[in-house]
Amino acid sequence: MRKINTALIEQKVYEMALKAGVNLTPACKAALLKARDSESREATKFALETLIENSETAAKENMPVCQDTGMSVVYLEIGQDVFLEGKLLFKAVNDGVRRAYADGYFRKSVCDPLTRRNTGDNTPAVIHTEIVAGDKINITYMPKGFGSENMSRLFMLKPAQGIEGAIEAVVETVKLAGSRPCPPVYVGVGIGGTFDTCAWLAKKALMRDVGEPNGNPAVAEIEKLALRKINGLDIGCQGFHGKTTALGVACEVAPTHIAGLPVAVNIQCHCVRCVKEVL
Repeated sequence: MRKINTALIEQKVYEMALKAGVNLTPACKAALLKARDSESREATKFALETLIENSETAAKENMPVCQDTGMSVVYLEIGQDVFLEGKLLFKAVNDGVRRAYADGYFRKSVCDPLTRRNTGDNTPAVIHTEIVAGDKINITYMPKGFGSENMSRLFMLKPAQGIEGAIEAVVETVKLAGSRPCPPVYVGVGIGGTFDTCAWLAKKALMRDVGEPNGNPAVAEIEKLALRKINGLDIGCQGFHGKTTALGVACEVAPTHIAGLPVAVNIQCHCVRCVKEVL
């Protein structure tokens, strides 16, 4: 049994939030560079170059890479041989987020859904936990902007619609979104489970590096086919048309009921911000 004080988790979340707010992931940056180099349209190439320049300036000046500094999504994989001591885990995570958004001068975007009154400190965070083997804690921190989040959709397909129906749902979602989620987008897909779990699978998929295929070849093929169809839509960077409407498609699957085929599509803009640490 290994003891971990939640004060350490709070500090780690604080550091991760500050880092994520000003940096694209290396995989996202590489995908944007690849998209720029492969583009022939001058307007689209210019738009991609502007996104790349913005990310470099943000990192250099330690400034938010996007004005929408997002709603904090925190995923904790907690080893079953870990004993947590100190303040409550969820309070520790939220205290870390609260401090980071104040010290980083990040926009506070979280509000009550009914009164629309801002909480003032970007909490509460969305926190997911999973008990895993071992005596470590894997922390993933991802700030999620809502220009792209609002373009996400959930489908309860008929089993007979199969893989083809799932891919059609993904492509349709991106097509209807058009330029609104600030493409080129990163598309998270969840297939299976229940109404709620497939949505979490789609979010979890976005925590993979852009371009990293699913370890299951059958699922990786779905990602490949969906990406090809999406990039055939000719929406392009910021809607200027072009070869790259999506930087990547990441899909996670789970067993589901014989009577259903849930499919969730979670859209992420070009500004992929995700930091991972192990305690």
